[in-house]
Amino acid sequence: MSFLHFSFTDLLDILMVTALIYLIFRWIKGSSAMNIFIAIVMVLLIRFISDVLDMKMMSSVLGTIIDVGVIALIIIFQPEIRRFLNNLGRAGNKLRENSLLGRLIPSRKADTVSAKNSVEIAEACREMSEQKTGALIVLRKTDSLESITLTGDSIDAEIGRRLIMNIFFKNSPLHDGAMVIGGDRILAARCTLPITDRANLPASYGMRHKAAIGISEQCDADVIVVSEETGRISFVRNGVVTRVKEITKLMLLLGGTQNDGQQT
Repeated sequence: MSFLHFSFTDLLDILMVTALIYLIFRWIKGSSAMNIFIAIVMVLLIRFISDVLDMKMMSSVLGTIIDVGVIALIIIFQPEIRRFLNNLGRAGNKLRENSLLGRLIPSRKADTVSAKNSVEIAEACREMSEQKTGALIVLRKTDSLESITLTGDSIDAEIGRRLIMNIFFKNSPLHDGAMVIGGDRILAARCTLPITDRANLPASYGMRHKAAIGISEQCDADVIVVSEETGRISFVRNGVVTRVKEITKLMLLLGGTQNDGQQT
């Protein structure tokens, strides 16, 4: 009954574990790994109860399962672990930028789209929306997206609405995949994006929306999606999809305005 001797350290330990479980729950909420996470919590709870009641055989069996299952868990939760490390690194970069280390070793500045090119991108999306031409445009920020651009064909061209529309024209050899824009240049086309593993998305979302959510979950890039079926324009930031009904709103979002829309 040693657990009855409760100290401040024990309270701090419980609060830290609770916070850790809550953060993990938030990161994987809605994903296919949620059920596995609940099962893990139950196994750990049973192991804790077994240790408290001094059930040696049960503790030994569960301990063996946990030890062997660590490698399997790393494989199963690989997307979530990668997302967590990306978010942690991004938060660390923000802290570093505001510190003395950030002044001594500055990080890569975020790419921005000029007002002129924001108009070109928005007008291209408007015309593709009217023609129901599907499009997927990734807007690079601080993350280099080199692993994404290497999956497609290098373009390195100035931004123009006609060029964007020609690339996504259904008979174009470059239309299938994503376009990556860095600053005021079209870097690549026909790029492959990671697909989100979230299971709570609306049934109306096709592969373009899932790919847009997937890349925005793994890095700080913004994504524009034009639906081929409905012609609707969507703006995706940090995994949140915002329906764009007015081109002026898309221009504001391209200029860096925070996503204040509702998830659809």
